[in-house]
Amino acid sequence: MSVPAVLVKELRERTGAGMMDCKKALSETGGDIEKAAIYLREKGLAAAAKKAGRVAAEGIVESYIHGAGKIGVLVEVNCETDFVAKTDDFKNLVRDIAMQIAAAKPEYIRREEVPAEMINNEKEILRAQALNEGKPEKIVDKMVDGRIEKYFKDVCLLEQPFIKDTSLTVQQLLSEAVSRIGENISVRRFARYEMGEGIQKKQSDLAAEVEAATRNVCK
Repeated sequence: MSVPAVLVKELRERTGAGMMDCKKALSETGGDIEKAAIYLREKGLAAAAKKAGRVAAEGIVESYIHGAGKIGVLVEVNCETDFVAKTDDFKNLVRDIAMQIAAAKPEYIRREEVPAEMINNEKEILRAQALNEGKPEKIVDKMVDGRIEKYFKDVCLLEQPFIKDTSLTVQQLLSEAVSRIGENISVRRFARYEMGEGIQKKQSDLAAEVEAATRNVCK
């Protein structure tokens, strides 16, 4: 079918895909721009999967400070070449990931990094909650499985909804970037700092130590 140039332009602006890819997607989907966007996303995920095994040893370390110095993030995102690392497209992607970490407070990059002990403890808590809610024993395990999936989406960066477009996960954001840029891209590590985080616990520990020392002196 003949695809109007205005539709191709709109799809390109929405997805960032190339003109020819947009034209093909619209042709394949009968000019339906929503279906064409889904088509491009699916193709992008497939292309990204093929590149996932390639070595990504270049990239940048990005810093992001939010809330007048209240929250700080350092994140390392890798790509395959120094050329791509210097592009605005890649830099903007890394910046978005740093902002995601600041806003959504992930604890891990991917679910495989969550310690088994942590998962088992979380399952026990979720199971107890379900039983306390009066849920039948036979459906508790299914409920726990569903809730543990939500737990992964809360604590794992790649599974979180992207803050700028919640229809995407961060993994999908990366996959689309891989398809668009043409190189494997991966988040290697990050650190997030929040002003005052953990101080209350330290003060409590100190108070306990002072109390214990006082008791010893009194003896």
